[in-house]
Amino acid sequence: MVSNGTKATHPHAVTELCEEGGRLYANALRTGRVSRADVESVPCLLDFALLHPDPDDANWMLPVPPSVALAQRLNPLEHEITERRRMSIELADAFEPFMTLSAQQVAPAHSITVLEGLDRINTALDLATSQCQSEVLTVQPSRGQRPENRLIEGLERDRTLIERGVRIRTLYQHVARYSPERLAYMEQFADGKVEYRTIDELVERLIICDETVAFIPVRDDRQVALELRHPGLVGYLVKVFEFMWSRAVPLSAGAPYETAPDGITDIQHSIAKLLVEGHVDEAIARRLGMNVRTCRAHIAKLATALGSGSRAQLGFLIAQSGILDQGHTAAQGDGRP
Repeated sequence: MVSNGTKATHPHAVTELCEEGGRLYANALRTGRVSRADVESVPCLLDFALLHPDPDDANWMLPVPPSVALAQRLNPLEHEITERRRMSIELADAFEPFMTLSAQQVAPAHSITVLEGLDRINTALDLATSQCQSEVLTVQPSRGQRPENRLIEGLERDRTLIERGVRIRTLYQHVARYSPERLAYMEQFADGKVEYRTIDELVERLIICDETVAFIPVRDDRQVALELRHPGLVGYLVKVFEFMWSRAVPLSAGAPYETAPDGITDIQHSIAKLLVEGHVDEAIARRLGMNVRTCRAHIAKLATALGSGSRAQLGFLIAQSGILDQGHTAAQGDGRP
């Protein structure tokens, strides 16, 4: 309908002709014409070229035969289809010489795939875990508190695996034993299909599915990762995992930070080893998965236990005491199978 010089419109496609428009068009086909006044309420009939003015009487509109209207709509589509078919044939001809070369490759294609962005990384992880049949190995270094949505994603992914009978083995750092969110997460899976162990130091995150595909991060912000499917690379990472697993402590074995006979806890022995190697507080905290304040508190307790009055003297007393040569819970690998 026209109002204040503004043309009314019907925002719909010709394939979804409105009820009023369909009624008027059908009536025009039956009677041979329709009043222009009636058409003002359904301007879509003019927009879709289903009516045209009566050359003998401006007050009436004549219907365009449906066969003509259909041909007008189909011709551009058929032309586009023809062009796309021609392009597909040309593309196939252009790439055909390379197909035989690709088929001759012995090594599997895409043995290393770069994944950029969390969405693409999570999509690849979801696909790999959905195809996993026997076991998932994961290494999860402590990097502060994980966002709630990330915990929920991991929880749902693990639950789906367990329901399919897939075994999961996960390595955390010892500090995870004192994280309420980590403990709450691990308590969700108390059956024998899931095993958790902790170790004092982990390098980086790692996920391996069925010993056939592995995922490792490329950057600290975890926005870029590598998907590895080369048997040699994946096999090597499996051996690295098993090496760490054999030296880790089962979660069920209790806290590994118990005080040893010399009055030094296992975590303080780990810190002492890194201090002697020359690492600063920030680096030690990062490697052991704790914040710097907690790390410095342990250093202060270590200094008190050894009677050190300065940082330089502490390094000397650690080396002189021989505590790094003694066996302790984590170092002895109480969790070895």
